[in-house]
Amino acid sequence: MLTVTQALKSRSSKRAYLPKPVPRDIQEKILAAAAMTPSGANMQPWVTYAISDKATLDKVGGAIIKAMDEGVINDQFIQYYPVNWTNPYKKRRIVTGSGLYKLMEVDRKDDATRLEMWKDNFRWFGAQTVFFVFTDKANIDGAEGLLLDCGAYMQSIMLLAREYDLHTCPQGSTTEFGKIIARELNVPDNLALLYSIVIGYPDEDAKINSYQPKRVNLDESVTFI
Repeated sequence: MLTVTQALKSRSSKRAYLPKPVPRDIQEKILAAAAMTPSGANMQPWVTYAISDKATLDKVGGAIIKAMDEGVINDQFIQYYPVNWTNPYKKRRIVTGSGLYKLMEVDRKDDATRLEMWKDNFRWFGAQTVFFVFTDKANIDGAEGLLLDCGAYMQSIMLLAREYDLHTCPQGSTTEFGKIIARELNVPDNLALLYSIVIGYPDEDAKINSYQPKRVNLDESVTFI
């Protein structure tokens, strides 16, 4: 069994999957263990829709792509990315994106291909299982702490996936279209989508899955006193 360190170091966001859903029993084991993630006052604020039904995933993804084609930029509950990018974060974003496009031999001016690659998020990269994580709107009305707890829950899911030789891709892209997803899934009105996690069996032959962006050195992000 992998150690936590091995799980962290062996995971990366995979963007091409085999058309094979994750068995229900494995989903349950992962989500049951992830439910042990700590949260403020033990609120356990996450509400997860674990979907392996292809028709449902096609419906949700198709609705997002249709909205994009109609010029909708976002339809979201929360703002995921910074409104005003500053360095070093802006630079890291550019380096990460350019590295991926370079690997896939996509010119920086090839907007059409880049757009199709972005739409692949909503084709779930070919995966057959996606976890959509919501929280009650009341939890984030004037407060942001619950976002930290749900982020920890997401990390738990991604590390647990490695225990079962699965890979994942956390999707800030779906955060930007959270209201569309909520409507298509017909979730209760009190719920707000936070993010989704594609989970499944990666296509080991797909070039895009070899991409792993570099991390900064420890002295750039940690201060020891």
